[in-house]
Amino acid sequence: MHGKNEASQTSQKPELRMSRVFDAPKSLVWEAWSKAEYVSRWFTPAPLTTPSCEVDLRTGGVFRLVMKMPAGAEFPMVARFTEVVPEERIVFEALVHEDLTVHTTVTFSERGGKTTLDVHQVYSHENDAVRGAHAGWTSTLDQLAAHVRSRQ
Repeated sequence: MHGKNEASQTSQKPELRMSRVFDAPKSLVWEAWSKAEYVSRWFTPAPLTTPSCEVDLRTGGVFRLVMKMPAGAEFPMVARFTEVVPEERIVFEALVHEDLTVHTTVTFSERGGKTTLDVHQVYSHENDAVRGAHAGWTSTLDQLAAHVRSRQ
């Protein structure tokens, strides 16, 4: 997995690129993104929890969740899917921490029964959430791997 922040030549906005290979078919990894009951199990990095989640996985659909810290603080994410290509690509625009806009592109590819998931995020500005994004996504993708294994 690589996760260093790679700035593009055309944008000064902070970015994150990560890639993860799952020992599972693309259909199963895609399914984990398709329903709120699944997303709420893996999307929020531990030790945070997800007390509420809504996923309407279609272009124009909503993606909302609340991330809850162990001490009780809650951080809502309100997003809209701007592009959904089944089993290939998910793109969404999210607002988190009240003023951070995040553009996320997730792509899925399969080779030899294994699925590669690539995540690319562009943030409106730098803040603590952005600085912690690599660690957060690492935990999240670990949880997604565990979820996918449990569904096989």
